[in-house]
Amino acid sequence: MVRLPLTREDVKRGQQLGELLRVARGPRSILDVAIEAGISPETLRKIETGRVATPAFPTVAAVAIVLGLSLDDLWARSAHPTDHLRRR
Repeated sequence: MVRLPLTREDVKRGQQLGELLRVARGPRSILDVAIEAGISPETLRKIETGRVATPAFPTVAAVAIVLGLSLDDLWARSAHPTDHLRRR
């Protein structure tokens, strides 16, 4: 299977998603959240820093559940990264 290159919008969306998750994690450690979500701390670190621009849905869902985030809200806030910046 050939994977298409990521667009700039994909990269921005991934960075926004990572920022949202990092902020929602607050003072909790990456290790604690990752273990509770059933993923590796390195995976969560990569998502939070935007190095994984398109993480798998089950991974995002697991982290969102641990952090008490609505997937609808998370999508709305990361789907259009520039809109999020304009609302502030």
